[in-house]
Amino acid sequence: MTTGGRQVIALEEYRTRRLAREELPDAAGELLWRQYSNQVQVEFPSPATGGQWWLTAQGSVGHIPLTPGLSVALLPKVPIRSIFAMLEYAYGQQSFRFLDGWYEAQSLNELYERLAEALARRVLRRCRDGLARAYVEQTDELSVVRGSLNVRRVANRPWDTRLECQYHEHTADIDDNQILAWTLFVISRSGMCRPERALPVIHQAFRQLQGAVSLTPVSGAACVGRRYHRLNADYAPLHALCHFFLDTAGPHHTSGDRAMLPFLVDMANLFEGFVEGWMRTQLPPELRLVKQEQHAIGRHGGMSFVIDLVLRDRATEQALIVLDTKYKRDVKTDDIAQVVAYAEITGCTEAILIYPTMPERPIDTRIGAIRVRSVVFDLDDDIQQAGQRLLGKLFDQRVA
Repeated sequence: MTTGGRQVIALEEYRTRRLAREELPDAAGELLWRQYSNQVQVEFPSPATGGQWWLTAQGSVGHIPLTPGLSVALLPKVPIRSIFAMLEYAYGQQSFRFLDGWYEAQSLNELYERLAEALARRVLRRCRDGLARAYVEQTDELSVVRGSLNVRRVANRPWDTRLECQYHEHTADIDDNQILAWTLFVISRSGMCRPERALPVIHQAFRQLQGAVSLTPVSGAACVGRRYHRLNADYAPLHALCHFFLDTAGPHHTSGDRAMLPFLVDMANLFEGFVEGWMRTQLPPELRLVKQEQHAIGRHGGMSFVIDLVLRDRATEQALIVLDTKYKRDVKTDDIAQVVAYAEITGCTEAILIYPTMPERPIDTRIGAIRVRSVVFDLDDDIQQAGQRLLGKLFDQRVA
């Protein structure tokens, strides 16, 4: 298909699409294979493929620009509205609800653009109200004394008229604002926002920050675990949005003199973060949900298990259920073995595999003393109703 003058190869998650050899230039196919093999399985034209390209999306959604005129669209198997709901919980910001009315998008590209425009408009509002500022220690060579003077340097270099001073400056060039500036810069280079809609607002917000904030590269991790207070509380949803954009900005490549940034959402990670975030808001107070719980294996501790989620009794710290999210179509033997090992090492007898849709071969069995079940957090349904059904199954099992 063609979008905006660009040829787009559309791939659905975990479905193989066959293309005639001439539909994908060799250089573009090799680029896809070399840089995006985790997102797309590429089989080159050969006698085994009947002289065709075989492309299979591998659990990421988004878009990959290959040349100025050709890109690959990785389409989700779940509704766009479900992806938005997943973002709310995975990034820990139910305050994303300030976007109500923005997210009735018909495609992932449109969702990206609407989120980007919402971020830019919120940044403009913060610029009008005044950016957060802090006192930052500076060291500089000045013609007059400011703050404290480096007396030793003056004594050692009496001929030097420049005075090395340490002082505190009240500035907006702090990481709270640097995160916003870098994110808008990344978005502007993504090619996902249209000049007739979101791009002018994004450029305007970026220019507003440029005068006061340095352009400093940051990662999505910089948006996590930040402290907020009454003067910067409104930065929390902004940084949550920045986290999403920075996490999904894949590695860039160049074609000619133009840099192109892919937009890639790892659906397995998003599903795991969503399930954890949703459950955390819904669990009764006597239960505690532990994410990424680590257990050393062996006497020397050189290896370890990292368990997606462990449900514990808050009073006794007893492990009640181990949960492992699987963004897959079917239950695999390796997944069962893995979750049984998790249950053994935590000392509980309940192990749950959570899928976004009903697997082709659901499981409910006992392996020794451990009961293993597959349950569904149905992303095709209303999120709240689907989640409540999931919790009901977990708790029914816990008392069984």
